[in-house]
Amino acid sequence: MTDRQREILYAIIEEYAELATPVGSVTLAKLFDCSSATIRAEMGKLEQMGYIMQPHTSAGRIPTDAGYRLYVNSLQENFGREAEESSEYEVEAKTDRTTKALTTRIQAQTRADYAIRSAVDSLVELTGNLGLATIGDQVYISGFGDLFSQPEFIQNARVQAVGKLLDNIKPWLQEVQPNEAINVYIGSENPVGKASDVSLIVSRFRSPYSDRSYIGVLGPTRQSYKRVMSLVRHAGLMLEDIIYDE
Repeated sequence: MTDRQREILYAIIEEYAELATPVGSVTLAKLFDCSSATIRAEMGKLEQMGYIMQPHTSAGRIPTDAGYRLYVNSLQENFGREAEESSEYEVEAKTDRTTKALTTRIQAQTRADYAIRSAVDSLVELTGNLGLATIGDQVYISGFGDLFSQPEFIQNARVQAVGKLLDNIKPWLQEVQPNEAINVYIGSENPVGKASDVSLIVSRFRSPYSDRSYIGVLGPTRQSYKRVMSLVRHAGLMLEDIIYDE
């Protein structure tokens, strides 16, 4: 893959996350200051490689799970490099309003379980996804309305697939115990509910309940991954910092 093809793929992913409609060559031609024909040729190559697809004739392109995976891998590499160069959660604790709001909500709680629930509720509000976290042997889930109000879940089959995934989330987390600080499971990568077209973004943190507690969000594969991954990781780090020694 050439650098320009990679940049076009990433632009398609980011535009699609924002607009929720297939991305056409005219839009990309403006972004890259080149002709639509040039963009169409590059999109054709990306489609042959399996990173984008055309949902129907005459439409623009949308990312595939493989395209999202390539994009997320690049984000995770950046997370790792930044973490090595920065102290604790300095990377995620930017001065933007979203992380400030998340930090304030968590710090306002005096009990570990309240802090975890507050962090989940904040993630729901900030991302529009479903939020979840482990609290001892239980899984706290919030935001069904937010998740299912998104356009991807008009079809009942996808809603049912999400339900199947959530029914099995607790035993799956206990069995697999994701090892990375931030874990992303895209579409068919999910252990169950593979047809639900969702991404599960989970951060591990230490709590009074377990050295392997988890907090995360479940949303459509059409995500603003950079922002959501940063928020989820920040929530995990803040929880660990505030409540671990209680």
